[in-house]
Amino acid sequence: MPIYNAPLKDMQFILQDVFKAETFWQENENLAHLDMATANAILEEMAKFSKNVILDLNRSADEEGGAEFNQGEVKTPHGFKEAFQQFAQGGWIGLGANEAWGGQGMPKMLTVLADEMIWSCNPSFMLYPLLTVGAGMAIDQAASEEQKTTYLPKFYTGEWSGTMCLTEPHAGTDLGIIKTKAVPNNDGSYNISGTKIFITSGEHDLSENIIHLVLAKTPHAPAGSRGISLFIVPKFLINQDGSLGKRNTVSAGSIEHKMGIKGSATCVMNFDAAQGYLVGKENEGLAAMFIMMNYERLSMGIQGIGASEFAYQNAAQYATDRLQGRSASGQQSPDKPADSILVHADVRRMLLNSRANNEASRAFAVYVGQQLDITKFSTDIDCITKANERVALLTPIAKAYLTDKALDAALEAQMCFGGHGYIREWGMEQCIRDLRISQIYEGTNGVQALDLIGRKTIKSNGAFIADYLTEIREFADSMQDAMSIKAVTLDVCAQVDEITKIIIEQSKVSPDFPSAVAVDYLHVVGLLSFTYMFARIAQAAQSKSDTFYQNKLVLAQYYVAKVLPDLATRIQRIQAGADLIMQLPEDYFTAQA
Repeated sequence: MPIYNAPLKDMQFILQDVFKAETFWQENENLAHLDMATANAILEEMAKFSKNVILDLNRSADEEGGAEFNQGEVKTPHGFKEAFQQFAQGGWIGLGANEAWGGQGMPKMLTVLADEMIWSCNPSFMLYPLLTVGAGMAIDQAASEEQKTTYLPKFYTGEWSGTMCLTEPHAGTDLGIIKTKAVPNNDGSYNISGTKIFITSGEHDLSENIIHLVLAKTPHAPAGSRGISLFIVPKFLINQDGSLGKRNTVSAGSIEHKMGIKGSATCVMNFDAAQGYLVGKENEGLAAMFIMMNYERLSMGIQGIGASEFAYQNAAQYATDRLQGRSASGQQSPDKPADSILVHADVRRMLLNSRANNEASRAFAVYVGQQLDITKFSTDIDCITKANERVALLTPIAKAYLTDKALDAALEAQMCFGGHGYIREWGMEQCIRDLRISQIYEGTNGVQALDLIGRKTIKSNGAFIADYLTEIREFADSMQDAMSIKAVTLDVCAQVDEITKIIIEQSKVSPDFPSAVAVDYLHVVGLLSFTYMFARIAQAAQSKSDTFYQNKLVLAQYYVAKVLPDLATRIQRIQAGADLIMQLPEDYFTAQA
């Protein structure tokens, strides 16, 4: 059976040593109630829940075949309902939510680490509360006080849950062409009609009501994305006294049969003149929905970290136990018929690649979480503005680069198992299947790359990335030159600065250039970000003699020597431009040999 032990010491190192979390919290009047002792207690309790309650349910749900659909009703896998009740009763749904509505108000720096543990142990389970948390954020920031009072307290007790209904059979990324209609009624409500697909947690048996956040267009709405409005559509209508009323005319038409995350019900939802309620103003729904969407995008990156950590732990244990071959250096175990495969350099290479990804990814997620905490809890307008710009720049990295690298890391971990990695009982093939979706949903990674290069870089004339580079340079200038990481970091900044300028200039003369090089540029900024994270890790570890800290320095050296050289390849691909891609006629791609 697969194993998992929460990397609590690594998490505490990132919080306390790398990002000085307690000082950051204590210096903010809205977070001063939190200290590391409390944070550690929260992480320890989540470690227990993840390992003891939901880890085994991950495999059993997959073996069962996942969620079951029967005439519009969905039954979650065995054990999910009891686990969800325990999760809700523990206050975990509202861990980072507004205290005014029953949440605990914990900072994102902390909740990203709690979330990682759930993603490691059971990604299908995680998706049920995840959408509720995101829907709660959108309602909290965009809805009326009456709507907040009605829905949010029920979200955080787990009595009700939430969804995000965007995609339609003909409209994915291009939401401006959605067909779902919202016809106003005399009482201020709307009749919502249309079909949405790929709706996570659209129907299930975990909560007594499901609150759908639905994008739709009113009769005279402007064309395109400017005409999108957002509506609350409950599964059961709410009576004036807060009790549940009659069943609304919204139902699941089917559930998708997926490659992975089978325990998560992904539904086709049909809205047949269902009663809905406008959130905010007409034609302003997309901005409100993106509150939720951007939260989910960071969460996909955390899904990647969780899967990669799970894969690494299991591969490292397997490599320790598996006896195969002899050490090339001749240092053999005379009492054993063969040596552990850990004596082989190639196995160590794969494990180190995975571990380097895990530690840099975790640090980066906490860094982005810190920026989000500044936007939410700070009272300094300039700091909030700067943090908002940083979050805008790095959200595509958090979603796309972390999941791209997580799949690479998980595949290398799987390879350590040899043939055992391909069969079900070791858990690695499920890990790969479950992780694959993280690169696809909430906007494919290619779309994230286009967002980074287009909206966040070219449109700002490089201002967002320039500010980020300034921060990294200032940090590097202030650090001791541990193992030349200071010099390496400054050199990476120079290379990224130069290639960004080339991209901005080339985009003026070649409209296809940004699209052709977007993914490579996303990886360039990802490599920059991981270099920055390892510089911070090295700075925190270099003055301490304990083996735990010295191992951090070794891993930073490995990253610089063995992973960072990919930067040169990515830059060379960008310099190759778009011509080789775009010169081919369309029929080239469909012509038979």
